[in-house]
Amino acid sequence: MLRVAIVGSGPAGVYAAGALSQHGDTTIDVFDRLPCPYGLVRYGVAPDHPKIKSISLTLRKLLEDPAVRFLGNVEIGEQLTLDDLRRHYDAVIFSQGSAVDRRLGIPGEDLPGSYSATEFVAWYSAHPDAPIDSFVLDARSVAVIGVGNVAVDVARILAKTADDLRPTDLPDHVLAVLERSRVEDVYVIGRRGPAQAKFTTLELRELGEVENIDVLVDPADLELDEVSRKVVESEPMMRRNLEVMTEWAHRVPRGRPRRLHLRFLLRPVEILGPDRVTGLVVERTKLDPTGHAIGTGELSTIETQLVFRSVGYRGVPLPDLPFDERSGIVPNAGGRVLRNGGAMPGVYVAGWIKRGPTGVIGTNKRDANETVAALLADLPALPAAPVRDPDAVINVLAERGVRVVTWTGWRAIEQVEAALGQAQGRDRIKIADREELLRAAADGHAGG
Repeated sequence: MLRVAIVGSGPAGVYAAGALSQHGDTTIDVFDRLPCPYGLVRYGVAPDHPKIKSISLTLRKLLEDPAVRFLGNVEIGEQLTLDDLRRHYDAVIFSQGSAVDRRLGIPGEDLPGSYSATEFVAWYSAHPDAPIDSFVLDARSVAVIGVGNVAVDVARILAKTADDLRPTDLPDHVLAVLERSRVEDVYVIGRRGPAQAKFTTLELRELGEVENIDVLVDPADLELDEVSRKVVESEPMMRRNLEVMTEWAHRVPRGRPRRLHLRFLLRPVEILGPDRVTGLVVERTKLDPTGHAIGTGELSTIETQLVFRSVGYRGVPLPDLPFDERSGIVPNAGGRVLRNGGAMPGVYVAGWIKRGPTGVIGTNKRDANETVAALLADLPALPAAPVRDPDAVINVLAERGVRVVTWTGWRAIEQVEAALGQAQGRDRIKIADREELLRAAADGHAGG
């Protein structure tokens, strides 16, 4: 029987488990350092996007396959090493995203009031690593640097009222902060033009549907140079985006409580403030013939007390694996991990740590299938793990004092979250505190 460990229970890892379960005569253990599965589907998708979050139903079916076992709250590299995994499994697939936000690299970036978008997303998504008191939203003006879907999510959550978001699974401490929010202006800033923005049309349109805000676009920002015209002519989504923004540019503001300013061709050069953020200096840019933004020397200042950067992600090294600092991925060939130019027997990668932070959730399925195909092709040459007892790794973790959360424990967490929601007339309320998650999981184990 083939025994495989998968590290990471986000879409890439779970899709890999699903592909392996079709192989037959295979057992798969899916590890996650968090007590809860689904990765960014639980901790990255905006709470007001239930259709996208519903992908968890697909992931659930794959994790409930009899050949698959979920083992949460296990830190690979700390509580189990790669050597431990190779003693208990014939092959290991690393699929955790391991991504951190890219930095702007400008003065003032470390001032209080300057954050990565990921920190804000983790906080409102009830990530156990995000302190409950991370944000207070006492700023009247907020700048979100970046024009991808994450930036748009952050802007939309900032622009909506607590009542708008109350039907979602947001934790009470997040709703309480949103209820007291003093935000009036949200600036979404892109260093290139509207034709180079990375948001999808669906995400973009949602901004215009928020009843609490006026969306403000300067018509001059939508004037296209030759490079941008070619992009719009060749890419239908960019053409649709431009149509949406053009309609906004001609809207008459209705005097709504909050304003969302969509700004293009501006590059942040400095975050101001003696001891916390008070402003953002930006430089007007233009596109060169290759579509890259270059500075014009024209500076202006946006008064703001809170800055979020959302300018991309970068992988971080994984314990015991090689890492390419330039690309931010584990060197691999079709998912086979490469060390010194040769494949590490039985060690594979999938997801962002394999290809970089690109694509959408569905991209991970193709990516995982490629990795699994490589693993199965290598099967005749893979050395068998010396320890074959499925319970042996559980015993090792118990000896090391690890409070493992199994699928039964996760279902108990779900039941507690559902009960919390029902008490307030909501479907569910997420638990943010790790200890509370672990207590709920333990109660589930004790109860059956």
